[in-house]
Amino acid sequence: MFESPPFWMYLVGFLLLLGPLVTVHELGHYLVGRWFGVKADAFSVGFGKEIAGYTDRRGTRWKLSALPLGGYVQFKGDMNPASVPGEVEIAEPGSFQGAPLWKRALIVAAGPVTNLVVAIAIFAAFFAIYGNPTIVGAEDSRTVGEFAEESVAREAGMQIGDTILEIDGDGVADFDAIRNEIMLHPDRAMVITVDRTGQEVDIPLTTARVELRDNFGNVSALGQIGVRPEGGEYTLEPVGIFESVPLAIERCWDVVDMMVTGIVQIVTGQRSIQELGGPVKIAKYSGEQMSLGLVAFVNFAALISLNLAFINFLPIPALDGGHLAFYAAEAIRRKPVGPQATEWAYRTGIAIVLVFMVVVTVNDVISLPLFGS
Repeated sequence: MFESPPFWMYLVGFLLLLGPLVTVHELGHYLVGRWFGVKADAFSVGFGKEIAGYTDRRGTRWKLSALPLGGYVQFKGDMNPASVPGEVEIAEPGSFQGAPLWKRALIVAAGPVTNLVVAIAIFAAFFAIYGNPTIVGAEDSRTVGEFAEESVAREAGMQIGDTILEIDGDGVADFDAIRNEIMLHPDRAMVITVDRTGQEVDIPLTTARVELRDNFGNVSALGQIGVRPEGGEYTLEPVGIFESVPLAIERCWDVVDMMVTGIVQIVTGQRSIQELGGPVKIAKYSGEQMSLGLVAFVNFAALISLNLAFINFLPIPALDGGHLAFYAAEAIRRKPVGPQATEWAYRTGIAIVLVFMVVVTVNDVISLPLFGS
């Protein structure tokens, strides 16, 4: 029997999560644009019909819209919220398209960069407040202390007392590094190099695929080899404010690496496309993390903020990364990409985004308890 938060918690969690993250993303665009003298016609949290709003003294319409699945800043000279250039205001002072190329690039990059900064700030705050979980005797934690009841490592010839040195030729510093590398790759053939009484031994094996369910019934497919460390005791090492930022950046890098690995595995068929999630699943996880307390919810917000930064940097037209790709082409060619190529690229990009949204929404709906998942 899995515990489920009340329905209102899903709704409130979703709004408290995406609302601020979308707002700071768009504020990144807006503030850098304003810094460079580009006028914003509209700043919207959400899409579709306006629910409430006001116009400030600069002429920007600030509004809350009906569909809370994103937001946008529509700059002067934009034909639509996707920043496709219009034909009338393109060369007017204060228009987005009239700004120099480098300014346009910085305005576009400011959104996902802001989400990245938010994630780094949250992780840094956690490190500064709670400390950095560190293994006592990190190198000793690589030594195999015992095997699980079902262990592919034992079946492949690994022994108690072996010290794991490398996985597929890459050195590992501690048990965390071993676990993180293996859990990302279920059903994968790999070679683990161990030190056995002073001799290096290569042990080929295939990781087991284990499906784990959390307290809410969410299933994760992880790789395991069935070993436990001889030591591996954790301690919270105090972290100074200045030390916390590099640790937070490293944490963000590790999360992005896991995201890239997951996407590659889905594309290559190593993982099911059903593992992708969209708005419904975000709402579900938001409510669940909120039910666990403030720390869990804020940590989840950092992960989603990092996801927003990553997705928006993808070179897909209609996303920020697509705009940056066009600007890179313009810088190389020393002239803008032609209007016909731009139009077809944006149509293709929007089609890709819509197909992706349909896929993740179907996945979300199928995963609901109503369908037995």
